[in-house]
Amino acid sequence: MTVVRRADQRVHETPNAVMTTLASPTLGGAAQSLWQVRMRAGQAGPDHVMDVEQVWTVVDGGMALRTTGGETVLTAGDTAVLPAGAARRIVADPERGLSALVTGAGAGRALLPDGADRGVPDWIR
Repeated sequence: MTVVRRADQRVHETPNAVMTTLASPTLGGAAQSLWQVRMRAGQAGPDHVMDVEQVWTVVDGGMALRTTGGETVLTAGDTAVLPAGAARRIVADPERGLSALVTGAGAGRALLPDGADRGVPDWIR
């Protein structure tokens, strides 16, 4: 068993969100990564694809999940399972922002719409 203490969690801030790594291959040795995403009200992430399945659970606030199939609004307590290869964009609730827990394979790579491979994001490593 491995315990990851709060003091050991990694925080990564991008222009779109703040990700806190709770467990990953390089933090606790987990095969799956677990991280928290926090976005201010109305903040939006980039259009992208992950090459692995991800599970998103909204803890507080809400989000619009934009995929090729349309837009789905999730609020606290809702969970979305995004299959590998699914294009997505996360937009935080315009009034309440977003806090979500996300899990996926620790080697998940991010791809941009033009096919550019952004590699494994730092919060997933």
